[in-house]
Amino acid sequence: MTTSLDTGPTNRLAAGPLGRGIAWLIGPRGLRNPDRLRREVDGKIAVVTGASYGLGEATARMLAAAGATVVLGARSADQLDLIVAEIKEAGGSAVAIPLDLASEDSVNSFAGQVLTQFGRVDYLVHNAGKSLRRSIHLSYDRPKDLAATTAANYIGPMRLTLALLPGMRERGSGHIVNVSTVGVLFPVAPKWGFYLSSKAAFDIWMRAVGMEARPDGVTLTTLYAGAMFTRMSAPSGWISALPGHSAREAGYIIARAVVRKPRTLTPAYGRPSAVLAALLQNPLEIGAGLLYRFLGDTRASLAVVKGDGNAA
Repeated sequence: MTTSLDTGPTNRLAAGPLGRGIAWLIGPRGLRNPDRLRREVDGKIAVVTGASYGLGEATARMLAAAGATVVLGARSADQLDLIVAEIKEAGGSAVAIPLDLASEDSVNSFAGQVLTQFGRVDYLVHNAGKSLRRSIHLSYDRPKDLAATTAANYIGPMRLTLALLPGMRERGSGHIVNVSTVGVLFPVAPKWGFYLSSKAAFDIWMRAVGMEARPDGVTLTTLYAGAMFTRMSAPSGWISALPGHSAREAGYIIARAVVRKPRTLTPAYGRPSAVLAALLQNPLEIGAGLLYRFLGDTRASLAVVKGDGNAA
C-alpha cells in the first residue's frame, strides 16, 4: 500500500500544463538535482513536523531517499508508522515519534527522544500547521479555534525550537526551515485572523532567533508558501483554482532550502504585496471589508460549528 502525497482536490487548469508553467514562473522553484541533496543530507539527522500527510510526508520521503535519517513527527501515529515502513522498504532510514504541538509534555518528550536516540539534529523542518478560515462570529463560542491555531502555528513550534536549538548552537551547525505562508505578506484579510496572526507571530519570532543563531553557525530559511494542493487547503476550494504546487513539487522547494540555505523563499508576488500592504493599508482594508460581505464560509467551517464534522 502506498500513501498519496497529493491528497487535495485540484482544478484541472491550475494543475495542468498552463497552471504548472505559471507556478514555475512565479516560483519559488524547487531543487532539481537529487545529487546535490544527497551530498548535503547523506548521513544527517532531519526532523520533520506534520509529516503524516501532504508537504511533510513528501519532504520526509525525499530526505530519506537522499540518505538522511528522518524523524517524522505528527499526531497520526498509525499514518506515520505506515510511511516509515514504506521508507524503510525503499532502503531509507526513518523513525516515527508521536508529536502533539498543543501539548508541552508531548513536545518535550518528542525532543527528548530525538536527542536521546540520535544525539543531535542537523535539520529541523517546521511544517506542521493549522489552517482556519472562519467568520469571527462563528468562533465566539469556540475557544478551540484560538487554542488550536496558536498551538500548531506558534507556541508548539517555539517550544520545539527551544528544545533543539541549544544543541545546534553548541555544535556550530544546523539548518531550520520554517514553512510559513505568503498570506502574512498580503493585506489583512477577513476570516483569516486566527491563522494569519499565529503564522505571522512565529515568523517574526523565528527570524529574530535566526539573527542570534547565525553567528553560531545555525542558519534559517523561511518559506512563504503560495498555493498548495493538499488536505489542509482542500476546504477552501478556490485555492485549487490558483496556479500552485502539489505536495511533491513543494517538497523540492524544501530541498532547495536545505541545500542552498537562502534566508527566504517566496513567490514573485510576495514582496510587492508586502510593500503595497504597508503603503495602501487603509484603502485595502476598506476594500477587503466590503468584499467580506459577499464571501461565505466554507462548508467545513459551518459543519464543525454545527458539530457535524471535524475539519476546519
